[in-house]
Order: sequence, then structure tokens, then C-alpha cells
Amino acid sequence: MSRFGVLLRQRLRRDWLQLTLWIVGTALMAFAGYAGVTQSYATLADRQNILTAALANPVILMFRGLPSGTSEGAFLAFEVLPWLALLAALMSSFLAVRHTRGDEEAGRSELVWATPAGRRLPTVATAVHGIIANLLLAALTALALIATGLPAAGSVLAGAAAGACGVAFLGIALLAAQLMRTSRGANSLTIWVLVATFLIRGIGNAAGTPSDDLSRMTSAWPAWLSPFGWAEQTRPFDADLVAPMFLALGFGLVLSAAAVGLQSVRDIDASFVAERRGRASAPAALASPHALVWRLTAGSIVGWAVGGAITGILATTLSGLVDRISGENPAVADILKKIGGATGGLDEVVVTVFFTLLGILAACCAVQTVVRARQEEARGTAEAVWATPVGRVRWLADFVIVGVVAALIVIAAAVVAGWIGVWSNGGDDTLYRIVAVAGLGQAVAASIFAVLTAVVFALLPRATAAVAWSLVLLAALFGMFGPLFGLPEWSANLSPFAVTPVVDGSGVDVRGLWWLVLVLAAGGASALTLMRRRELAPGA
Repeated sequence: MSRFGVLLRQRLRRDWLQLTLWIVGTALMAFAGYAGVTQSYATLADRQNILTAALANPVILMFRGLPSGTSEGAFLAFEVLPWLALLAALMSSFLAVRHTRGDEEAGRSELVWATPAGRRLPTVATAVHGIIANLLLAALTALALIATGLPAAGSVLAGAAAGACGVAFLGIALLAAQLMRTSRGANSLTIWVLVATFLIRGIGNAAGTPSDDLSRMTSAWPAWLSPFGWAEQTRPFDADLVAPMFLALGFGLVLSAAAVGLQSVRDIDASFVAERRGRASAPAALASPHALVWRLTAGSIVGWAVGGAITGILATTLSGLVDRISGENPAVADILKKIGGATGGLDEVVVTVFFTLLGILAACCAVQTVVRARQEEARGTAEAVWATPVGRVRWLADFVIVGVVAALIVIAAAVVAGWIGVWSNGGDDTLYRIVAVAGLGQAVAASIFAVLTAVVFALLPRATAAVAWSLVLLAALFGMFGPLFGLPEWSANLSPFAVTPVVDGSGVDVRGLWWLVLVLAAGGASALTLMRRRELAPGA
């Protein structure tokens, strides 16, 4: 077998489980999305009402696709295509950084570069590996849509558009891995580009020109600056345009070639963006392992907190606007109540929906913080700490505590921002309480994922990242999208995000708060108990 074949086979063997989860999960979202559309928007009038509301409200277009007609297929693309493309982009980004800058940090790349494979071939193998993964994602997603009975041409184009967006971000991540000094820096740069381009796509759609029958939108020029915008401009099940998809593919291939070129001219462990110089001596604030955890995770926590603040202020400033739109289109209120599960007025429903999204953001922050413990162990830096009187149990406890506090910081930023939004709209005392209750409940739900990640770390250290992120993804799908996809109520209630307290009249319905607290306490105790007897598991 050729050197290239060996490298490609190694990558496929290493990633088969993670890629299976990403690809099958994306296809299942597409399949379940069709069931949700047919159940929630069974008639042409229902779909027209939602599209009319979307065209009248730029914020809806920020978080949905490009309106391209009222057929079931076109409406499905409007609902889920951005999220299919987002999953493909995340899969590709993590894959690219893991096999380039991640391997270089771990010392594996240097060993490969010393062989006849050289320094370019591993990056080329990673690019081909990513392209194969996106081809499989596109094919399986297309088959899932065809299985629902949708037209084959639109189904294939929808899957291909999502895969093409993944290829675009594969190139972005490969380039970021050359520019940045660490895998964390490369991942951060890629995610910031992903978030920025997702918002640019939304701005382009929101600033576009609606058709006379209010069923289609012609995007403004900013949408053409984003890979997500290119995916949506294919308009599956409507115009079925192929050219935007090739724009995304070409963009990804050009950036991949640029990354290979940069790889060939830089030294091992070097980067084109210089790292910030560190202090000559550590401050007194770093005199404990707990403070070290804060130092390692502070930057990412700040980023998540900014996202939480934006979510909080949107939750309260948009409630009045959605209330007016739903008065003209009752379907808007119905679907929001399905997602939020609240029993009060529409303002409470809107806050509940946004704070469910906030709980997911806070859970991601908590998981990223605790997963850092596994990264420290894999790189060998944890061993030096375990050899001191600190010990492994206290070391893990510090990561769990910081993870829980990080989730609380994200929630607190959202609550404060939400209160500011309430104050700017006249200061409704009931809405102040609704925001506080929703924030408290989601703080508990998000904290559960910190302790669950710690339990996985203690039991299956090498699977920590894969299992922890899969748990968040499943909880988000069941808790936020389950009602839209027509899943039974009991399945949605399996998600901590879906059973948090809500305001019920003059009181508070605690719903599943007590079992959430029980899981939080039991999970934390189990993680620390299991950690007491676990051996060091470095590498991989």
C-alpha cells in the first residue's frame, strides 16, 4: 500500500466512531425534520403563515434558512438546511485540526514527517479524509430525505449543499491549523469564523427582498460572503441551483491547497501567528491547582458568556415583536409553545425558548471546561500535578467546580442582559421573574453535563470528548427539536433542558428540578469516587 494509502487508512480507522456519530446524526436530523414539517405544518396555509412571519421578522431569518417556496421540501430546507450545514462544518473543523495541529502538539506529526511521507502528505491525507467524510454525510443525508418521499433531485442537492459547506470549513480549519500555534487556538479561530459567517448569512437573508406572494426571499449581497449562504442559495426543492455548491467546494479546496503550501515552508511546532509572550514569573493568584484551571479556561468562558449575554437580551427584547406577529399568524405561537413547553403568555414562551438555547450554550461551556482535564492528562501535564499532595480527586474536583461555575457565569450574563432588555421595554415585574426562573433552571441543567463529563472521564478517559459532546447533542435534539420533529413527549423529557422550572401564574412549577438536582449530586459524587481508583491514561 502506498504511503498516502497508509495515512488515509490510519485516519479513517482512528475516526470511524466519531464520524459515524456526526454523519448518522445529521441524516437523522434531516429525516426527523421532515416528520416535524408534515405534522406541525401539514397544510399549505400553515407553511405560508410561517413564511409570512419570517419575511416580516428579520430575527427569524437570522436563525432559519432562506425562504424558497411553500412546498414541503422547500419548507424543510428553510427549517433545517442551515443546521445540517452547521453540523457538517463542525465535523470538518474538528477533524482538520485534530489530524494536523493536534497531532503536532502531541508529538505524533514529527515522527511521521521523519518518514518518507514527508510533511506535505499527512496534510493532503487529512484533506482527502475530510472530503470523504463530507461525501458520506451528503450521501446519507440525501438518502434520508429520499426515504421520506421527497423528490430525489432536491434531496441530493440538499445533502450535497450541506457537504459542500463542510468542505469549505475543512479548508478554513486546515488553514487555521497552519496559522495558529495550538490546536485550541486553531479551533477557536475556526469557530469564530463559523459564528461570524453564520450571522453574516442571516444578515444577508434578513436584508433581502421578499417576493410579492411572501413565500420567497432574494438575499442581499452579504449572504454571498458565507459558506452557509452558498449552501442556502442552492434552493433545494425549488430552483435546484448547483453553481453555489461548487463555489463552496472550490473555496474549500483552494484553502486546503494553501494550507499544504504553508505546511511545506514552516518548521515543526511553528506558526504564522506568533503566540503572546508569557510572564517571566507566575502571579500569586496562580499558587493553587484551582487557579491553574481558571487560567487554562478563562478565555473560552468569556467567549461563552458573551454569547449568553446576546441570547439573554434577544429573549426579552424580541418577545413583544413575536407577540405582534403571532397575533396575525397563530402558527407562530403554536410552534413556540411546542418548543418552550411553557403554559403562560407568549412572552414567557419566547423567554423559555431562548433560555433553552442558553442552557445548551452553558452546557457546552461546562463540557469544554471539564474536557480540558482529559487534554491535560493526554499531554502528560496532569501526571506532574498528580504526583504532588494535590492528588487526582482534588484535581478533577477543581475542573468540575470551574465547569459548574462557568455555566453559572454564562447564565448570569444572560439573566442580567435579559433584565436590561425588560427594563428597556418598560420594566414588566412578571417578566423579570420569568427570566430569573428560566435562568436558574437552565443553570442546573447545564451543570449536569459538567458532572456527567467527569463521570465519563473517570470511567472511559479516552472517550471523554466524544461521549460528552454526544450527550449534549442528544439532549439538545430531544429537548429543543424533539417537539418539532413529532417525537413523543416522554422522549423530550429525557433532556434536562426540557424539564426546568417555569413560572405558572403567581407561582413556579418546578417540573423536573428535583431529579435534576439529584442527578447533579449523584453524578458529582460518583465521578470523584471513581477517580480515586483510576489509573493514569495518557495519550490518544
